[in-house]
Amino acid sequence: MRRREFIAGLLAWPLAARAQQPSMPVIVFLQAGSAASSADYLDAFRDAMRQLGYIEGRNVHFESRFADGVMSWGRP
Repeated sequence: MRRREFIAGLLAWPLAARAQQPSMPVIVFLQAGSAASSADYLDAFRDAMRQLGYIEGRNVHFESRFADGVMSWGRP
């Protein structure tokens, strides 16, 4: 019985190793304005990060969030 468990473990090990990939860091760009008014800033930010070696989709993920001028901070 132990031999079968050992062989089953050896067969399952490559599948488990492949499933545990390191997570990709996420960098979030927050802006109070709209996406249209922040396009130049966002492009410059991504270019600077690319020059530092952070390639979007390869070793980092960029997220963008825009408030479009709406700022409530929990107030009604």
